[in-house]
Amino acid sequence: MKRNGYLALCFIMCFTFFSPMAVRAAEKSGPQTGEMNFAPHARSAVMIEADTGTVLYDKNANEKMPPASITKVMTMLLIMEAVERGELKLTDKVRASERAASMGGSQIFLQPGEEMTVEDMIKGIAIASGNDASVAMAEHLGGTEEGFVNRMNERAKQLGMKNTHFVNSNGLPAENHYSSAQDIAIMSRELLKHEGITRFTGTYQDYLRKDSANPFWLVNTNRLVRFYEGVDGLKTGYTGEAKYCLTATAKRNNMRVIAVVMGEPDVKTRNNEVATMFNYAFTHFQVMPMYKKGEAVQRITVDKGQQPQINAITPHSVSMLMKKGESADQYTKEIVLDQRVHAPVKQDQVIGHIFIRAKDGKEVNRIDLYPEQAVAKAGMWEILKRTTKNVFISY
Repeated sequence: MKRNGYLALCFIMCFTFFSPMAVRAAEKSGPQTGEMNFAPHARSAVMIEADTGTVLYDKNANEKMPPASITKVMTMLLIMEAVERGELKLTDKVRASERAASMGGSQIFLQPGEEMTVEDMIKGIAIASGNDASVAMAEHLGGTEEGFVNRMNERAKQLGMKNTHFVNSNGLPAENHYSSAQDIAIMSRELLKHEGITRFTGTYQDYLRKDSANPFWLVNTNRLVRFYEGVDGLKTGYTGEAKYCLTATAKRNNMRVIAVVMGEPDVKTRNNEVATMFNYAFTHFQVMPMYKKGEAVQRITVDKGQQPQINAITPHSVSMLMKKGESADQYTKEIVLDQRVHAPVKQDQVIGHIFIRAKDGKEVNRIDLYPEQAVAKAGMWEILKRTTKNVFISY
């Protein structure tokens, strides 16, 4: 038993790399005899380290299942991305349609025509799992819920979520609405790149309509937020078909872990098994922070750009995952940038990589690097001035 546990730890170190593909590293159908099984009552489960995407535990992680309200992770992701792009402000008012207000199940009891800020709508989704708030936001961003759902499915494809198809924005039972533990880990990891989201998902209780005659008390459906150290999200789910589901995240000592369980028999078992997964991760692994989000790694030349040089930066925080007691000296870091890039340069263009290798030369992590800003192509007059200046300098 002990020997198999050590072999499992060694195995996962070989599959660390920085992309959603890391979550797909484990393709087995479930824990084998004698292997660790932290979620024996779950129908499927997966646990990953958030920075590297390394799979720490996997049980039937690719099985398609109804995700219930965990669907709202994708709804919140599209909301946060719209905020980051400047298309939406947290102070914007959103009006609830009659359709949104009619949603059953978990709700914040929106009235038809009622207006609420985007910030309060996110609270209603993240803390109380409001089905009505999810539809109101979907209609606000997509014109119709159907239009928003199309965006959800498109984003799922972009993230490499192979076993997911959404039919609605809130997870209420619907035919052909499904996801997998693995895919949920992928979209949870993406949502957590928006650091402001845990301000909502990590809140245990709050109020809506504070200044009205009828304030509405919110209590987080994820009780681990209060009872497990470091938990600050992410989303619960339950329907009769899906049973009890949870995508949870906890952070300790710079290490963030995401655990997903689906098809649990009850809330207590669900929470206990996720806590067991977290205990294992924090007991056996550690991370060494390498770069902060947006940190400049190196400068690179831009051929015929309005700016002759730009910084290559990390898209999010970068860490190295190691077993407890392991030394960082056992790994090497190499920065490889394109010798020069040609204008125009887009901000989402990969212009280099950081490679992390073990002593035997095996690659264990690869981080894409991006330009700090977009660079337009310089005009002929600008290029001529720059060339003339360089000629005079050379003399």
